[in-house]
Amino acid sequence: MKNFKNILYPSLLTLAMGGAIGCTNLDDAVLDRLTDASSISPDLTLKSAYQSLGSNFTDQANVYALTEHPSDEMQGPTRGADWDDNGRWRNLHTHTWTNQSDDVLGAWNNLNRGHALANEVINNPKATAKQKAEATYLRAFYMFYTMDLFGQVTFRDPANPGALPKALSRKEAAAQIISDLNANIPSLDNASGSNSGTATKEAARFLLAKVYLNKAVYDQDPSSPAGPFTFAKADLDQVVSLADAITGSGKFSLTANYFDNFHFENSARSKELIFVIQNEKGASNNNGSSVRNRYFMTTHYNQVPSGWNGFTTLSDFYNSFEKTDSRFGAAVPGLTDKSGLRAGFLAGQQYDQNGVALNDRSGKPLSFTAKYDFKVANEADGIRVIKYIPDLTDIDSPANDYVFFRYADILLMKAEALFRGGNTAGALTIINDLRKTRGVAALATLTANDVLAERGRELYWEGWRRNDQIRFGTFANPVDNRTTASPAYRVVFPIPQRELEINSNLKQNYGY
Repeated sequence: MKNFKNILYPSLLTLAMGGAIGCTNLDDAVLDRLTDASSISPDLTLKSAYQSLGSNFTDQANVYALTEHPSDEMQGPTRGADWDDNGRWRNLHTHTWTNQSDDVLGAWNNLNRGHALANEVINNPKATAKQKAEATYLRAFYMFYTMDLFGQVTFRDPANPGALPKALSRKEAAAQIISDLNANIPSLDNASGSNSGTATKEAARFLLAKVYLNKAVYDQDPSSPAGPFTFAKADLDQVVSLADAITGSGKFSLTANYFDNFHFENSARSKELIFVIQNEKGASNNNGSSVRNRYFMTTHYNQVPSGWNGFTTLSDFYNSFEKTDSRFGAAVPGLTDKSGLRAGFLAGQQYDQNGVALNDRSGKPLSFTAKYDFKVANEADGIRVIKYIPDLTDIDSPANDYVFFRYADILLMKAEALFRGGNTAGALTIINDLRKTRGVAALATLTANDVLAERGRELYWEGWRRNDQIRFGTFANPVDNRTTASPAYRVVFPIPQRELEINSNLKQNYGY
């Protein structure tokens, strides 16, 4: 990137201090020709804050890696010389990361950069009320992930721009996000329907519901971050109220064909998409979004599309599905009949579009196995997952909108809030309605484990599993290739060492 320290300092650079700031092409084009932050177009800066969502969240590394690899639904095996990466993926899965780990550093830097860009719009006197409201939503979005992953958020007081950024605790950050979103919802547009790529009232309410659902976690004493948690009835009631406001808008509904939510035509097929990155087929940049990553990171070299033969799911997670569940797997017209690739979980022998068995590179049958030692895996080890449907007419730049917030999730959040609040019957009704749509039988009773399991079946590989497991107290449990329980403090990641050195308000998280 080009050096713009003297252009925006102290506003943009120092708000994100504690994180190196990278640039999109838009940043370079704008910032190179400006000498004063107040003269930057708020419209261009807001676009850049939106573009940061694509570059920060759709890569297989950094933020996404921290949300998935430490959970019970993803792992990254080392296959001979492939995917070793100095133990990067193994360390995430085994909960042995450090404050120098690549993905810890990358996630912190990327989130702070997005936060900084949003803050530039908020502090720009030329910005309209709507622009500031959208930027406040985006800042809350970046703050939410920083708070959830790292337990602290650097935050600059606009009234004192020369001061060292504050270090908000999780509790303080949650309160800030709630206050900011509530204050700015009136200035946001209502969603025009499914598939919004900009901040709307419904997207803000969804994010608020996430904060309230997890508020017991965020309010927890930092010295015991893994709980046990006490969920306040008032917070749970807020989740229900926010969910009702979204369902009451009439803009969203469950999509009958589950994989239509991730299809390359999902903008037209899905009625569940509350907040997305909108992508266009063939676009050279697509807002920095890399949907192709989601299938390349898992498919074998000899499948179509030919991938990187990387990440897999875990055997117990795979076995948590009923085989008749539509979310478990399906043939997709235009994909399966042309390449043999199916959506969902890929286990056992793999075939091409003509039913011919595929082989690995050594000529052995390409049959994906459930259990394996991920330190010494072979080419066929591990069940693969296809969530986003490849467009075989444009593998590299498809039109799949990248999904952040989905209607099924807000229904499950409401169900969980009702369950935790004592209304098990109401929660069971919501979950069984969802299960009926997904083609599986109704549950007769409901336990906490059932609620967590249903969230896993509905939302797998969408970046929520770590967050869910922490709330339900299962994050530290042993799983495939992690045979002992993890220390409780691992529910948050460490603050990178460089950030502690340049901002004395930050303190290292408990246990590190």
